[in-house]
Amino acid sequence: MRCLIALFFATTLLSAETRVRIDTTLGAIVVSVDEKRAPQTVANFLRYVDDGKYNGGRFHRTVKVAPDNQPANSVKIEVIQAGPAEGQPAFPPIPLERTTVTGLKHIDGAISMARDGPDTATGDFFICIGAQPELDFAGRRNADGQGFAAFGKVLSGMDVVKKIQQAPADGQKLNPPVAIRKVERLH
Repeated sequence: MRCLIALFFATTLLSAETRVRIDTTLGAIVVSVDEKRAPQTVANFLRYVDDGKYNGGRFHRTVKVAPDNQPANSVKIEVIQAGPAEGQPAFPPIPLERTTVTGLKHIDGAISMARDGPDTATGDFFICIGAQPELDFAGRRNADGQGFAAFGKVLSGMDVVKKIQQAPADGQKLNPPVAIRKVERLH
């Protein structure tokens, strides 16, 4: 019995995952972020969480497989994207932790950092609906082929993610955006 208890505590102490609750006007999403495999990306995300920069933020983008949603993209994806509250200054961009290094893939429910070019991610993040391998390293969604930095996964609330994705939009812009009430670590 002592061995089982010791194993439980050792496993708990070695766990490199933190849980975060994203409370929106459409419901809550709980994500687990992987500090061990994507340390810089997770540290950046948690910095925004701990500083309250996502409180009052919004899910502002929906990308779905629909003729009018991604007309200029030959490689279609399905994600929702969120960002900090208006007026919140961004922290400096972080290095891109490629999926070839972290081993974290853009599977259904993956949470990942949005970016323009490599090493440009700041506070916007997105959640995948369905597997999105074209967002991994060597994927064809971006011409640079570097992919995006997946850093965790949804544990509960995929029904909320799907509600956000189907909310009214003008093209990819949610109209109105889905408000984020609060984002906090769960202990």
